[in-house]
Amino acid sequence: MPRLFRAPGRINLIGEHTDYNQGWVMPAAIDLAARAAIAPQTGRRVVIRSAQYEDAAVFDLDAADPPIMPSHWSSDLRGVARLLQRAGVELEGCEIMLDSEVPIGAGLSSSAAVAVAVAFGLLASSSASLGLTELALLCQRASHEFSGTRCGIMDFYIACHGRPGELAMLDTRSLEARWLPWPRNASLVVCDTKVRHDNASGEYNLRREQCERAARQLGVPSLRDAGAGDISRLEPVLAARARHVVSENQRVVDAAAAVTESDFAALGELLNASHRSLRDDYEVSCAELDRMVEVCNRQLGVYGARMMGGGFGGCVLALVAPECVPDVRGGVARDYAEATGLQPAIWECHPAGGVREMEENDVAR
Repeated sequence: MPRLFRAPGRINLIGEHTDYNQGWVMPAAIDLAARAAIAPQTGRRVVIRSAQYEDAAVFDLDAADPPIMPSHWSSDLRGVARLLQRAGVELEGCEIMLDSEVPIGAGLSSSAAVAVAVAFGLLASSSASLGLTELALLCQRASHEFSGTRCGIMDFYIACHGRPGELAMLDTRSLEARWLPWPRNASLVVCDTKVRHDNASGEYNLRREQCERAARQLGVPSLRDAGAGDISRLEPVLAARARHVVSENQRVVDAAAAVTESDFAALGELLNASHRSLRDDYEVSCAELDRMVEVCNRQLGVYGARMMGGGFGGCVLALVAPECVPDVRGGVARDYAEATGLQPAIWECHPAGGVREMEENDVAR
């Protein structure tokens, strides 16, 4: 009988492209999750199948490290297994079946959810343990080393540590989090543009390289340590990237105060400012994301909206008065479809818990 494990996708209220700059972010796990069923097998072979992909991944636990395979869906998972072995976990052959409710490429961290579910499940199946933060760091390293995506820690951290009803104001340098209860008199609505991106396509890694170059030129450890007055010393492109990071870090601090005070007008304007910065200074938006933000902000009851995730497609997060959610969903779907010819997916999400083993009575949920 296989054991079943689940890890959630995530939203990020604010703090985009700041985690790999050692800044602040404000994510929450969501109630959409990836699930991994792990059954032991004799021998040393691992077979991974996914309901979302046609081909299976098969590898031997005693083989040499797999090469970087940025185009294959299993790269991070092969890396997770290898890094667990390097950490001294005695893995055995197994068969893993994956299924995920988290839309792929939508900016909701589907890949991190799968990696964390598999890593947590392999540990449990091996009667081994690892702290949740250490597990998140291992999954991040697998992404860096085995699929070539130099992502930050946020997605893996919140997939491990998520709490029902709460957001984390996470310091990605210290990995210390301040947990903020989400107010009941505001709703978080996810609007999927149905335009897809690929973090490993080069643009994501390029933005990180530009930020690192800007930090070196300013003589600071990371752009977290830069101030607004330093930016004028940089060439225009690097100045724009740094301006986004510096201003976005401040928006996270301001957003924490707005959440605590239930000041949704202020929080909505912070979301709008974040999107403008991502569009103009960081240049990771696209026409469909911009149109979705415009459409959201035209609806009665929407305080603000912004793109989430790596960019170039995916989802917009809108802050909405709860009584207006049904009308907002209908109006956004209609107006976006009329403007783009695409049919969006729109739903209200709620902060949820992190990775866990599934109980027998919740398998069907």
